[in-house]
Amino acid sequence: MIETDRLVLRPWREADKPAFHALVNTPAMMAHFGGPVAQAKHDALLDRQMEQQARHGHCMWAVELRDSGMLAGVCGLRIGGHPGTPVPEELEIGWRIGEAFWGQGIAREAAEASIAWGWTNTNRPRIAAWTVIGNARSWGLMERLGMRRRADLDFRHPDIDLSDPLGAMIVYAIDRPIESRAIANKERR
Repeated sequence: MIETDRLVLRPWREADKPAFHALVNTPAMMAHFGGPVAQAKHDALLDRQMEQQARHGHCMWAVELRDSGMLAGVCGLRIGGHPGTPVPEELEIGWRIGEAFWGQGIAREAAEASIAWGWTNTNRPRIAAWTVIGNARSWGLMERLGMRRRADLDFRHPDIDLSDPLGAMIVYAIDRPIESRAIANKERR
């Protein structure tokens, strides 16, 4: 679907589920998601991404290394979908790159490709991302991508217990570049 110098971002397949679970279900990878979980929870996450792909033509895609085809993580765009929050219909970018691939610029490369795809293939006015305040690596990448903090969109995650600090989401967003706004406006006419 999307190719960069080192990566392929593609829709998920049923056969990806065991590899995805093994890649992300470590204490370090799940630190900001409440810790390791049963495979059924990750399977359901991928089912939702496959449904997003079928419905909208995009999702948080599988990220593979081009040279080897090895699964490196997930990155892409989805519709936010948190009713009762300021972000229910936001176009959200997100990523989770496996520990073995940290520090190699893979998340940034995949995120930049996803944002470019979003501007080309949607008419959304902005792309947003959210994480917990303690996930400095994630919000640091948001800043490096040109996203800016949007405290007016911060929210409490509806699926996380009120007493759990992991439920307090901070939001960053990037507005559509001016040159692609004209194209998007022209397409809407």
